[in-house]
Amino acid sequence: MPQILIKPVSADCNLACRYCFYSPKAALYPETSRHRMSDAVLQELIGQTLATGEPTSFCWQGGEPTLAGLDFYRQAVELQHEMAAPGQQVVNSLQTNAIVIDQEWAAFLAQNQFLVGVSLDGSAKMHNRYRTFLNGAGSHNRVMAAIQVLRQYQAEFNILVLLTPANVDEPQLLAEFFLSHDLTYLQFIPCVETTQDRSAVADFSLDARQYGHFLCEMFDLWVAKPGSLYVRLFDEFLITYAEGTIPSCTFKDSCSDYFVCEHNGDIYPCDFFCDPEWLLGNIMDQPLSQLLSSPRRREFAARKAQYSQQCQECGWLEICHGACPKYRTLFDDNPAQLTHLCAAYRAFFAYSRSRLEQLAHQIIGEHRPLNRLTITAQPPNRNDPCPCGSGRKYKQCCML
Repeated sequence: MPQILIKPVSADCNLACRYCFYSPKAALYPETSRHRMSDAVLQELIGQTLATGEPTSFCWQGGEPTLAGLDFYRQAVELQHEMAAPGQQVVNSLQTNAIVIDQEWAAFLAQNQFLVGVSLDGSAKMHNRYRTFLNGAGSHNRVMAAIQVLRQYQAEFNILVLLTPANVDEPQLLAEFFLSHDLTYLQFIPCVETTQDRSAVADFSLDARQYGHFLCEMFDLWVAKPGSLYVRLFDEFLITYAEGTIPSCTFKDSCSDYFVCEHNGDIYPCDFFCDPEWLLGNIMDQPLSQLLSSPRRREFAARKAQYSQQCQECGWLEICHGACPKYRTLFDDNPAQLTHLCAAYRAFFAYSRSRLEQLAHQIIGEHRPLNRLTITAQPPNRNDPCPCGSGRKYKQCCML
């Protein structure tokens, strides 16, 4: 059973972040301005999911999922206990802006072993540029206060950082901020969105050069602080080099790790593609098992392998697989294009490979083969143009 991304309040939120990719999805359900998952849909979702008997991960997201209310999650946990088979593993995670997290919330999350992802984009200056309330006020102080409450109740949490022009050019300052607050489990997400007419990238988006430099510089900081700084992307690539497996859905060869359940029971194959053309059906009308095995979902999963000619000829293909289709379909719906972040990934792969291989050898032993991947790309020559697309030579850019 893939992971379930659940949108119990759809795109509803108590912040007005300019860069939010999900806020436009409110247009999917224009019949009401307030969206909440009903008891009937919640029961059907949990019942059908747990009926497989497989380990199941419920990922509660938004919008802002805490708007569903604490009683909603109490009911969800009760249903999970009632419907899970003996010994069936059930885990919950909550991705939140943390605005409403108080002692009651923190106690519940800790007691029920929710993994909490807190959205925090760095220092107040970095965070408040885009993550604001409706009146334009920044939310940084509220988030930092919520983190203290989560710590007080020993709720497990990590930090999700959206990379924007406000923070991407300051990896050293960003790392120093998080380390100074003992926030060491980090996930960095590049912000790349388009204007409403899809004619250009939005002004709060990154280009490949910015993201490539960020990845290379943050990688140096990660390597320099073994055991004290955990960056999900780098940790996952270390697993890739050591074991030959690819944990991240971004770099897998198909899009089948997740599915999305909207507040009314609508099922989509990915939250980046909650669009009418990819609606698989509704769990109140069809069994979830049928929706997940439908030809339409198989089509979505397979379209990731529609590579551009440049991808097919690239020596990094087996480790990259064209990256996330979202960034290949920004301006039209044809996935057979280069990702908007191609140059960034090529720069990072070239920059990190030798050190990731060294670290992987330390983990599995010097005499075992590292992986089953076939990487044919060769490191760029010092005098070659840098893969990040800066126009400078590699020795003057990401090689530094």
